[in-house]
Amino acid sequence: MKVFKEQFALNNYLKTKTVDSIGLVPTMGALHYGHLTLVEKAMNENNCVIVSIFVNPTQFEDISDLNAYPKTLEEDLHKLAPYGDKILVYAPDVRDVYPESAASSNRYTFGLLETTMEGKKRVGHFQGVATIVHKLLAGFNPTRAYFGEKDYQQLRIIHHLVAQEQLPVTIVSCPIIREKDGLAMSSRNRRLNQKERSQAPLIYATLKRSIALKTSSSLEEINHIVTSTFDQNPAFKLDYFCIADARSLQPITTIKPDQTARAFIAVKLGDVRLIDNVNF
Repeated sequence: MKVFKEQFALNNYLKTKTVDSIGLVPTMGALHYGHLTLVEKAMNENNCVIVSIFVNPTQFEDISDLNAYPKTLEEDLHKLAPYGDKILVYAPDVRDVYPESAASSNRYTFGLLETTMEGKKRVGHFQGVATIVHKLLAGFNPTRAYFGEKDYQQLRIIHHLVAQEQLPVTIVSCPIIREKDGLAMSSRNRRLNQKERSQAPLIYATLKRSIALKTSSSLEEINHIVTSTFDQNPAFKLDYFCIADARSLQPITTIKPDQTARAFIAVKLGDVRLIDNVNF
C-alpha cells in the first residue's frame, strides 16, 4: 500500500506502472467493513485500486456536522494495509482538492433528483458530492468507481453526473452491508452512545415491517404506521419516510406493475442523523 497526499504524485506513480484497469473507491474515511467490501470488489475487478480518504467540506451545509464527522486516518490506513501493493491511497488536504482560495461546489443540473429527501433537507449537499466525485473521476480516470447503496440518492445523482458529463467510467453499485442486528453500517454509527446503539436497529426493523405491510395496507397507511412508530419512541426524531420510484426518486402513492420502488428513511437519534433504504 502506498499513500499519496497529492493527486499529481499519484498520477506520476501510475505512469511508471502497467495498469490495465483502475478501480476507484471514494470514501470520507472512518472506514468500516462496508467500505472494505467495496475495496475487495474493486480488487477483484481491477489490477489497481485507488481508495480516496477525504472529508469533503462542500457537501456539508452544517459546519458543526463537518466538525463532528469522525477523522481516523491512521486507523483507516491500518485497515487497508493488509490489501498490499494493489491499493493506492489518496489522502489529500483541502488545498490539493480545492487549490482555489476557498472550497466551493461546481453547479450541476440534477432536476428533481436533488430536490427530494436528502436534497430537500440538506440544500446544496448533492452539488458538493457531485463536485468531489467529478474531481476524482476526472483526476484519476478510473475504469470503474464503487459506491454503496446505503446512500442510494447519492448513487442516482452520480449516475446522472456521469451521463451528463459524458465521463468514461462504469459506476458499480454495491449492496448495503448491515450489522448483525440489521443496522446499516455507517461511519456515523461510531458517534452513537451505548444506549443509542441499542435503539438504532428500530430503523431497519421498521423498514422491514413496511415491506410486510404491502399486501394489507395502502402506501398512505404504511406512511402513517411508520410515522406513529417513531412518534412512540421519543429517542428518535423522524426526518422523513418516503416510498419512491427507484429511478426518479419521486414519492409515489401506488406502485404500478412495471415499477420498481424503494423505501427511504432518515432519523435523528441523539445528535446523530442516520439514513437507510430498502427495495420495496
